[in-house]
Amino acid sequence: MKKILSIAFIICFTTNSYSQTTKAPAGYTYGTNKVSKSPFSLDDLKLLQQSLLFGGDDIKYLKMSHDILKDQTNDILDVWYGFVASTPQLVYFFGNKTTGKPEGEYLAKVRERFAMWILQTAEANYNQDWLNYQYEIGLRHYSTKKNKTDKVNSVPIIYYRYIPALTIPVTTTLKPFLAKKGASAEDVDKMYNAWLKSVLMQAILWGQPYMKKGEF
Repeated sequence: MKKILSIAFIICFTTNSYSQTTKAPAGYTYGTNKVSKSPFSLDDLKLLQQSLLFGGDDIKYLKMSHDILKDQTNDILDVWYGFVASTPQLVYFFGNKTTGKPEGEYLAKVRERFAMWILQTAEANYNQDWLNYQYEIGLRHYSTKKNKTDKVNSVPIIYYRYIPALTIPVTTTLKPFLAKKGASAEDVDKMYNAWLKSVLMQAILWGQPYMKKGEF
């Protein structure tokens, strides 16, 4: 019963919390001087993309997905947050360190930035600002910056093993949304494959703070 109430609380608190406005969400510092430069270079990124078989067609189909997804972010996040809420080992990372109960405000603020992440992924602009922000996201998952952006008393780190694992639930649940605007089955598959590669690429980049120098 406690688990059901906890899940209901998370979904109720966070559903439709984000409206697409021109105001940046709290803690969203993309492209600002608040973001440290990534120690991973753009040349390194190109080599990683090659290793993922990520190329021009993937960029093309990510950009195609942008207009399809831009007005569906709330619905997508309802699905993703529902998954996290029903998976105890994931919702744990949004819990209060003392009580263990989910921090609703924390979840809501992350959700607003998550909506921006959907659009940013679909824009597929792989410049220095984008690369720097991947490093920032990694730091916010790691003990270096976990909890600091939103000033919460949550657990001190997100275990890295769950970050690449989320590539699968994120991309498989996204596919129906890619098909909602009349794209051909072939285009939907190509958009889905591009998203799969992009999400995995980002999950890899977010792992950089977890590695010792020279190991990444």
